[in-house]
This record gives sequence, structure tokens and C-alpha cells, in this order.
Amino acid sequence: MKVFALAASLLVLSAMPATSAEPASADDTARFLAGMQPKTDSPLAPLTRDRSWLRHSGYFDAAFGSFDRQHLAKIRAWSAARLTSHRPVLFYMFSGPDFLHASAFFPNASTYVLSGLEPVGQVPDLTSLPRASVMHGLSYTEIALSSVLRFSFFITRDMRMQFQSGRISGTLPLLYVFLARTGKTVHEVSLINLDEQGNERPDTDRGARSAAHGVKIVFSDGDKSPQTLYYFRTDVSNQGVKNSGFLQFCDKLGTGDGFLKSASYLPHSSNFSKVRDFLLDHSDLILQDDTGIPVSYFQREKWQIRPFGQYVGPINIFARNYQARMRELYRKGHASPIDFGIGYQWRAPNLLLAEKSGKPADAQ
Repeated sequence: MKVFALAASLLVLSAMPATSAEPASADDTARFLAGMQPKTDSPLAPLTRDRSWLRHSGYFDAAFGSFDRQHLAKIRAWSAARLTSHRPVLFYMFSGPDFLHASAFFPNASTYVLSGLEPVGQVPDLTSLPRASVMHGLSYTEIALSSVLRFSFFITRDMRMQFQSGRISGTLPLLYVFLARTGKTVHEVSLINLDEQGNERPDTDRGARSAAHGVKIVFSDGDKSPQTLYYFRTDVSNQGVKNSGFLQFCDKLGTGDGFLKSASYLPHSSNFSKVRDFLLDHSDLILQDDTGIPVSYFQREKWQIRPFGQYVGPINIFARNYQARMRELYRKGHASPIDFGIGYQWRAPNLLLAEKSGKPADAQ
């Protein structure tokens, strides 16, 4: 995906703050970053006349419009037909800031819990920044999102560039973009962290000792009930979750659904057995590609598994994670086709839908 260069006018922008008005609302900030018009009385409204913002808006209109038509709309249709029962909570480990797919597959969750190693960043107050910094931030946001809008997953080097780009960085601006571009209204945003018992507390001191720093966003879709999105920067390896409070926090939310995609096959590793066991114990439904929990961990007497798409094995760098049992499942399981790409093998995608059942799984 081509990322356009900043307009030449950016080179002569003043170093003065974008505006001296009071801070913009979270929803106006999200819309502005997403290339969508904020409210007419927003302190960000004057910035939307800048040629750099207009270019950014046009770029995101085209990119997200195409991605929705060719990808997300198909996922929403598949989800409506296949995911007919769901729990209020969605656990999406190894997600990074990928709210796009969480919302497309599980639009009705009341609480989303996302996690990754990418930093949260700060709640952006665009009105306090130099105009040039704001416009540079928009450009780097485009770079960070270019891979997910092409392949359905983030590329680390693109994310790292955005996180090191300056004043507008971290996952929070990307979550803002995804929320706005999926038609959500952002109501409240707060930085939080967890104590070792999994209790949520305000992250007023960013240097506070915690192994799980995060953000809590309350939003709504039209006139529907409010929903809550959590994103935590935290290590979910066995050593990482030992004292982070993250799994204790998730446990307080009760039983939910699980989602795993483009997870670098980390759930295959013994070093991630705690988070793997948590998902198996606390999920009534798990939707994943082959980078998630290996098929061998789904006990026949507890789970019914349905395969979708095709299994051609991992990409080359993960060749050692080939699953003979998954190959057999696809051979015997009469896999239904899917018409959208997903995960690392997005040209030949696979999905497994595992649901807890009191009887042996026919697909196995």
C-alpha cells in the first residue's frame, strides 16, 4: 500500500500549537486522526482545512473503504451466519491494537480485552501540539496501519516506526482510528494499570510499578448500549503473567469467548501454557487460525471443532509449527470455504471454530 508523502506545505508550518482552545473531546480526536470531520465547534475543526489533513482524509477514505468492502464486510456476514451464540466478554490475546477484527467477528461483545507488547502511549491532546507535529503524526499513523489494511495483521517494523515517531505514538491513536472508522462514538478514555491481584486502578503516575499498563475506552455503536475496550501492554508468557495481575483481571470478567489470530504460534510454546490454559478454561467458544492453540489441546469430550478455509501449513519462518493433526482435521472435517483472507496465510486462509460441547466433536 502506497503511503503518500506529506504535502510540501508541511515544511513551512508554524511551530506554534495547533490551537489555543480547550482540549478536544476524545471522540473528536478519534475522528480527526481517522481523517473524519469532527464536530463543527471542535477546536480541531480549523485543522481540517490544512492540505496535509485533507490528503490524509482522502487516503483513509479510500483505504478503509476498500478494506471494508473487500474484507470486513465479508467477515461480518460470516460472523452473523456462524457465530450465532456468544458471551459478553471477548479475550483477544496477542492482538496488539487490532480492534478492527475483534469488532468485525464479535460486534456484540460488551467488553473487549486486547493485549500485546506495544506501548499504550498517551491520551493525545492535539490542541497543545505544534501543527507540524500533528501532521507528521498523521503520516506515521498511515504507515503503522498500512500492513493491517493489506494483509489483516500488523508488521512489527511499521508499528515500531509509529511508536517512535514523536508526539502522536503508541497504540492509543491507532485504536482511536479503528473506533472512528468502524462507526463508533468514543465517550470516555482513561489510562489504567493493574496490581498483582488484577485490580484496575488509575494510571496517574506512568512510572508506577505495574507489569500491566493499559487503556480503558468506553464507546457505543449508534444508539446501542455502551461497550468497553481494554488494551494492556503486558507480557503474557508464563513468567510475565506470574505477577502481572493480567489473568486475574480477566478471571474477574468471567467466562467469555476467545479469539487468536496472527499470534506468531506463541500458544504452541510451553512458555505460554498459562495463557493457553486460561483460554481453554475460560472460553465457551474459541475462534482462531493455526497460530493459536494447537488442535491437540482441544479435548474431544469437551470441544466440537469446525474447520473453515484450507490448511496449507505455516509460512516458511514458522515451518516447525506444522500440525499433522490439523491437516487430518481438514482432510476429514469437510471444511467450509471462506471468502476473505485472514492471518499469515491470507491467500490460503484457515479458521477453526471450537465450541464447548458435552459430546465428542464430529469434526475430530
